[in-house]
Amino acid sequence: MRNSRPQLLDILFDDATAAGQSPLRVVQQRAAALLKLNRAVKGLLPTQMQAWCRVGNYRQGVLVLEIANASWMMRLRYEQPALLSALRAQILPSLSSIDIRINPSLMAKTENLSQKNGNSAQEYEKTGISKGPLPPVRQISMQSAEELRLLASRSPEKLRKALERLAGMAGEGAKTTSRNN
Repeated sequence: MRNSRPQLLDILFDDATAAGQSPLRVVQQRAAALLKLNRAVKGLLPTQMQAWCRVGNYRQGVLVLEIANASWMMRLRYEQPALLSALRAQILPSLSSIDIRINPSLMAKTENLSQKNGNSAQEYEKTGISKGPLPPVRQISMQSAEELRLLASRSPEKLRKALERLAGMAGEGAKTTSRNN
């Protein structure tokens, strides 16, 4: 169990404790080790996944990875066996498993960083240069739009209108519908 009692500041900053290392130095070394491990893990991940994943912790042979959302979590699960064997071979021979956890704040931080960097889709279209990963743009194919319209023709009025609006979001050649219909 951890010692969570308050400690004097001079004990934390004193370099000459009985064990030879101050508690603050132990924390600093642990943080540096986790940062190094984070860089190694990101180097082994596919490029598009690197911004959405980070090392949360490593304890008792279990690596805890934090991921932005469930979609990226599923993608990471496909990469997990290769990542596990690569990490065992390169830097963590004692690694027994990888625990993946969703951290929604990671998604928000990544989106805020891309907005601060001016990494919007409009800027990418203007310059053709991306400063980092762009969120995927979702488009409805023409075939999907036609299927939605076919389904709308056999649906009740309220659902029909919603399906037609959705089908109207397809490419430029698709028949557009008004929201007032």
